[in-house]
This record gives sequence, C-alpha cells and structure tokens, in this order.
Amino acid sequence: MSDDQARLLTAIRRVVHVVDSHSKRVERTVGLTLPQLVVLAAIRLLGEVTTGRLSKAVSLSQATVTTVLDKLEAKGMVERYRNTVDRRVVHARLSAHGREVLAAAPPLFAEPFAARFARLPEARRRELVGALEELAEMMDAPDAPLAGADAIGSGVAPPADAMIELPRA
Repeated sequence: MSDDQARLLTAIRRVVHVVDSHSKRVERTVGLTLPQLVVLAAIRLLGEVTTGRLSKAVSLSQATVTTVLDKLEAKGMVERYRNTVDRRVVHARLSAHGREVLAAAPPLFAEPFAARFARLPEARRRELVGALEELAEMMDAPDAPLAGADAIGSGVAPPADAMIELPRA
C-alpha cells in the first residue's frame, strides 16, 4: 500500500468512526437512525411521495427505503396509502407525530463539524464536497458491492435536483 493509500484509508476510517458515533448519539436521543431521519426529512421536503422518488432523493435503494418506511410507519411517524388511480403505487406522507419528531430532532451533522464547515469559504466547501463525491464514485464498484452498502446508500451522490434539505438545530 502506498503512503497516499494509507493516508486515505486512515482518513476514511476517521470519518466513518465520527459518523457512526454521531449516528448512535442521534439514535439514543430520538430513537431514530440517521437513515430514518433522512427519510423523514425527505418526506417533509417532497410532500406525499412514492417510494421510488424517495429512494432517489435520499440515495438509498427502494428495498432499504421500504424497510425504513415500515419502521417509521410502525412508530406512527409516516402514513402510507395506495394511489386511487393506480393501486400498485404507494405514497408516503408525514403524520403529525412524524412532524413533531422531526422538528425536535438533532442535526444530522455534529455541531462542531457543522460550525467549522459553515465557516469555510463557499469555494472551499464546494471543493470538499466535489472531492468527496468523486471519491464516492471511485469507490462505487457495481460488480463488487461492499457488505452492508445497501443499508447506507449507493455511495454515489444523487443529482443536485434530488438533494434534500436536512433538519437543522
């Protein structure tokens, strides 16, 4: 392994550790995983939405989104109903309880990071996001998926028009 590869692996492991630690804190605080919180935020933004559209917006597979919706529905945070014209199409919407939980949820990024990132000049923020998107694309190997990759997304950023506004403190 080259020095650059070793440094890259260390940096990735640090990021994964910080995200995992924050995810556990969020789950302890509101009883929701980060993917569940992201799906709730996407439904808030998109309104009544199909699983397919939701899947694209949050960059998770339809199967994963369906599982997340099952859990959110069981907790009374979302409601699902069939389309009256095409009964095969199922829509999801936030319940009143889902809106309350989302309003009280902590931010998806830990505050120290969010503050530091916000202080960066816009050009630097765009540069960092672009570099991470490029890295995610390089790491995406359709013929050799990572174990558990379906649970966290495809690794490829969704198109800009599919991005969602996440909850903020």
